[in-house]
Amino acid sequence: MSAKAFGPVLGLAMLAAAMTPEGARADAIDGNWCASDGRVMSIDGPAIVTPGGSETTGNYSRHAFSYVVPRGERGAGGTILMILLNEETVRLAPGSGGSEEIWHRCDVTS
Repeated sequence: MSAKAFGPVLGLAMLAAAMTPEGARADAIDGNWCASDGRVMSIDGPAIVTPGGSETTGNYSRHAFSYVVPRGERGAGGTILMILLNEETVRLAPGSGGSEEIWHRCDVTS
């Protein structure tokens, strides 16, 4: 097969790889995130399970997420802003000017 013929095949292979769950997640904020102190949160589109265990919704984009902290959790009523820094790291900042935190994707366990 000529090098020219590989162009369409390579393009289709790249498209298929990008459509896999891993490819779709790689550059998106969706997934499970862990803090160094053991807190965990999970983002799936506009849905989030907060570090306090509450299920709520927020403002979602592929590389950013924000939500209002639910009643009963530390910082209730405040807004949390998150920005995806890279595939494995997110910066979390309280909208009220509190300390920023760096969270990492949680290790996958079976």
